[in-house]
Amino acid sequence: MMPNERNPLAGEGGMLIMALLREQDMYGYQMIEELRRRSDHTFDLKAGTLYPLLHGLEDKGWISSWQEETDSARPRRYYHLTKLGREQLSVKQAQWRSYSRAVNRVLEGGLCYG
Repeated sequence: MMPNERNPLAGEGGMLIMALLREQDMYGYQMIEELRRRSDHTFDLKAGTLYPLLHGLEDKGWISSWQEETDSARPRRYYHLTKLGREQLSVKQAQWRSYSRAVNRVLEGGLCYG
Protein backbone atom coordinates (compact mmCIF):
# COMPACT_ATOMS: atom_id res chain seq x y z
CA MET A 1 0.00 0.00 0.00
CA MET A 2 1.32 3.43 -0.91
CA PRO A 3 1.68 5.92 1.99
CA ASN A 4 -0.84 8.33 0.44
CA GLU A 5 -3.61 5.71 0.24
CA ARG A 6 -4.34 6.08 3.92
CA ASN A 7 -4.02 9.82 4.14
CA PRO A 8 -4.76 11.63 0.88
CA LEU A 9 -3.16 14.77 2.32
CA ALA A 10 0.18 13.14 3.07
CA GLY A 11 2.81 15.26 1.37
CA GLU A 12 0.40 17.77 -0.16
CA GLY A 13 -1.59 18.83 2.88
CA GLY A 14 0.56 21.90 3.42
CA MET A 15 -0.10 23.09 -0.10
CA LEU A 16 -3.87 22.73 0.37
CA ILE A 17 -3.79 24.55 3.70
CA MET A 18 -1.71 27.38 2.23
CA ALA A 19 -4.14 27.63 -0.70
CA LEU A 20 -6.99 28.19 1.75
CA LEU A 21 -5.00 30.78 3.69
CA ARG A 22 -4.07 32.62 0.49
CA GLU A 23 -7.69 33.81 0.39
CA GLN A 24 -8.21 34.69 4.05
CA ASP A 25 -6.98 34.05 7.57
CA MET A 26 -8.74 31.05 9.09
CA TYR A 27 -8.92 29.09 12.32
CA GLY A 28 -8.45 25.32 12.47
CA TYR A 29 -12.02 24.08 12.44
CA GLN A 30 -12.83 26.54 9.65
CA MET A 31 -10.02 25.02 7.54
CA ILE A 32 -11.28 21.49 8.22
CA GLU A 33 -14.79 22.42 7.11
CA GLU A 34 -13.62 24.36 4.05
CA LEU A 35 -11.36 21.53 2.86
CA ARG A 36 -14.22 19.10 3.32
CA ARG A 37 -16.64 21.34 1.41
CA ARG A 38 -14.30 22.18 -1.49
CA SER A 39 -13.21 18.57 -1.94
CA ASP A 40 -16.76 17.18 -1.83
CA HIS A 41 -15.82 15.36 1.40
CA THR A 42 -12.69 13.74 -0.08
CA PHE A 43 -10.51 15.52 2.49
CA ASP A 44 -12.15 14.85 5.84
CA LEU A 45 -9.31 16.07 8.01
CA LYS A 46 -9.12 15.43 11.74
CA ALA A 47 -7.67 17.95 14.17
CA GLY A 48 -4.90 15.45 14.98
CA THR A 49 -3.78 15.68 11.35
CA LEU A 50 -4.34 19.40 10.81
CA TYR A 51 -2.49 20.85 13.78
CA PRO A 52 0.82 19.08 13.14
CA LEU A 53 0.60 20.37 9.54
CA LEU A 54 -0.03 23.89 10.81
CA HIS A 55 2.84 23.70 13.31
CA GLY A 56 5.20 22.47 10.59
CA LEU A 57 4.19 25.31 8.24
CA GLU A 58 4.62 27.81 11.05
CA ASP A 59 8.07 26.41 11.93
CA LYS A 60 9.12 26.99 8.30
CA GLY A 61 7.85 30.58 8.41
CA TRP A 62 5.24 29.88 5.71
CA ILE A 63 2.33 30.75 8.00
CA SER A 64 1.94 32.75 11.17
CA SER A 65 -0.75 32.65 13.83
CA TRP A 66 -2.51 35.02 16.15
CA GLN A 67 -5.28 34.77 18.74
CA GLU A 68 -8.58 36.55 18.90
CA GLU A 69 -10.94 36.65 21.83
CA THR A 70 -14.38 35.17 21.15
CA ASP A 71 -17.66 34.91 22.97
CA SER A 72 -16.68 31.42 24.09
CA ALA A 73 -14.33 30.75 26.98
CA ARG A 74 -11.31 30.08 24.78
CA PRO A 75 -9.62 32.47 22.38
CA ARG A 76 -9.56 31.36 18.74
CA ARG A 77 -6.20 30.93 16.94
CA TYR A 78 -6.15 32.21 13.37
CA TYR A 79 -3.53 31.36 10.78
CA HIS A 80 -2.14 33.69 8.12
CA LEU A 81 -0.12 32.94 4.98
CA THR A 82 3.17 34.87 5.07
CA LYS A 83 5.00 36.37 2.09
CA LEU A 84 7.43 33.44 2.19
CA GLY A 85 4.44 31.09 2.32
CA ARG A 86 2.94 32.69 -0.80
CA GLU A 87 6.22 32.16 -2.63
CA GLN A 88 6.39 28.52 -1.50
CA LEU A 89 2.77 27.97 -2.50
CA SER A 90 3.57 29.14 -6.03
CA VAL A 91 6.52 26.73 -6.19
CA LYS A 92 4.45 23.83 -4.84
CA GLN A 93 1.59 24.55 -7.24
CA ALA A 94 3.96 24.50 -10.22
CA GLN A 95 5.46 21.22 -9.02
CA TRP A 96 1.99 19.74 -8.51
CA ARG A 97 0.84 20.78 -11.99
CA SER A 98 3.91 19.18 -13.57
CA TYR A 99 3.47 16.01 -11.53
CA SER A 100 -0.26 15.71 -12.25
CA ARG A 101 0.31 16.26 -16.00
CA ALA A 102 2.85 13.44 -16.00
CA VAL A 103 0.51 11.11 -14.11
CA ASN A 104 -2.34 11.94 -16.48
CA ARG A 105 -0.14 11.24 -19.52
CA VAL A 106 0.66 7.80 -18.14
CA LEU A 107 -2.94 7.05 -17.16
CA GLU A 108 -4.28 8.20 -20.50
CA GLY A 109 -1.56 6.49 -22.55
CA GLY A 110 -0.22 9.75 -23.98
CA LEU A 111 3.24 10.29 -25.34
CA CYS A 112 5.79 12.57 -23.81
CA TYR A 113 8.15 14.29 -26.22
CA GLY A 114 11.34 15.58 -24.84
